[in-house]
Amino acid sequence: MLEIKDLHVSYGQIAALKGISLSVPDHAIVTLIGANGAGKTTLLRTISGLLKSKSGSISLGDSELTKCAPHEIVAKGIAQSPEGRMIFANLTVMENLKMGAFLRKDTDGIATDMEYVFSMFPRLKERHAQQGGTLSGGEQQMLAIGRALMSKPKILLLDEPSLGIAPILVRTIFQKIVEINHNLGMTVLLVEQNAHMALGIASHGYVIETGKIVLEGEASWLAANEEVKKAYLGSV
Repeated sequence: MLEIKDLHVSYGQIAALKGISLSVPDHAIVTLIGANGAGKTTLLRTISGLLKSKSGSISLGDSELTKCAPHEIVAKGIAQSPEGRMIFANLTVMENLKMGAFLRKDTDGIATDMEYVFSMFPRLKERHAQQGGTLSGGEQQMLAIGRALMSKPKILLLDEPSLGIAPILVRTIFQKIVEINHNLGMTVLLVEQNAHMALGIASHGYVIETGKIVLEGEASWLAANEEVKKAYLGSV
C-alpha cells in the first residue's frame, strides 16, 4: 500500500534521512524501531507532508505524495497520531474527534465512526464533554488515535504511542492497535521505542540508525536477532 523509495530529507545542511526505502503492505502492521534522533519521526512527518523531501518518492497505491500538501495526504487516506499526541487542549473530547473528520461530508458515517471510537475507548465517551487538556497522558493518547481514525484513513501512522503513559495503559493501547488492524482491516505503520511491544504485534519491522535502514525482516526474526536484542530489547 505505502511505498517509500530512496528518500532523502534534510534540516538545512544536516541530512536526517539518507536514502530510506521501505514498504508497508495492505492490512499489515509494520514497525520502525530505532534510538532517539534516528529519523523515525522525521520519516512520519515527511509521509504526512509536514516536511518536504530533497529527493526520492512516497507513493500510496498509484498516488505520488511528495508534492502533496498535508490536507491532501489526509484526503488520500493517511492519518497520523503524532508524537506527544498534540491534541487540541482547549477543545472538548468530542470537538477533538470532530476535528479528525474535518474533511468528511458523510454525516451518517461520521456518527458511526464516532460510536466505534467510543466503543473502543469507553473512557473517551465518559469524558466526551471534558477539555482535552484535562485528560491523563493515556487518555490523550486514546484521543489522538481516535481523532486520526475519524478521518477514515486507509493507513494509520502512529508515532511513539507508548511515550509518557502509565505502563498499565501501554498494554491497552497496543491491544487497541491490534484491534484496529484486525477489526477494520486498517494498515498501520508504527514508530515505537518500546521495541519489545512493537515487534510483538507487527508482522514486519525495520531498524533505523542515523537516517538509514540497517536491518529489516519479519518481526519475529528481528525480535530474535542478537544485534536487535542487545541494542533495543535490553538483552545481551
